[in-house]
Amino acid sequence: MKEGLFYRAGHQTMAFVDYMGELFLFWLDSCRSLAHPPWFVREVIAQMYHLGVRSFSLVAVASFAVGLVLAMQGITVLKMFGAANYIATSVCFTFVRGLGPLLAGIMLASRGGAGMGAELGSMRVTNQIDALTVSAVNPIKYLVVTRIVACMLVLPLLTVAANLIGILGGMIIGVTQVGISATYYYTLTVKYLTLKDVLPGIGKTAIFGLIIGTVSCFHGFNTEHGTFGVGQATKTSVVASILLILIADVFLTKLTLLIWP
Repeated sequence: MKEGLFYRAGHQTMAFVDYMGELFLFWLDSCRSLAHPPWFVREVIAQMYHLGVRSFSLVAVASFAVGLVLAMQGITVLKMFGAANYIATSVCFTFVRGLGPLLAGIMLASRGGAGMGAELGSMRVTNQIDALTVSAVNPIKYLVVTRIVACMLVLPLLTVAANLIGILGGMIIGVTQVGISATYYYTLTVKYLTLKDVLPGIGKTAIFGLIIGTVSCFHGFNTEHGTFGVGQATKTSVVASILLILIADVFLTKLTLLIWP
């Protein structure tokens, strides 16, 4: 039984290492393509628009709901210490430094990443990607690089929206349950907030965007087995993106705390 357990653990570990190696080579190929023109700026802007529009409503609803829940739970704890008024600071720091970027990244992976995986997968099984190659258009540069760059640019914007909407949700609970005014809530929100709290959180979303774009395009670009493969590529894009975002967040948060304690 122990041999079976160790064998499965070793097999899964090697499979993960092999997967990360393939992903890294795919990303490296994309970087090489980015180094030379043309850069298809219009396609990048179009992808940013589609990703932003598709994901904004999800980000807004999720952030608002989490802001409400976070404030309700926080008030319960803060009341024990007679510090219920500081719910504004608690919600603000929680969102800006960690929850907002993570929430926006997961929502973008769920909606935009799934869309990219399905779109490129469909293009692969219907030979549209091969048609681009025949037409002397580099599919990595036109399809992959543009989507990766778009993810890296649009996710910080979605994170700013997630932070503001989440704080708004906390404000509603603070005003209605604690009885503090909206003006006082705003004053407490910005009183202790500094750039070293805001910038690292927004900065790491560029890494999250890189992960989402690379993983989604990798699975879509390498889709096989027809429509069944498209479904598999879509599902795997979302699962792998979210998992890697969570792993990356651990290291980026630790790095951030070391640089800006």
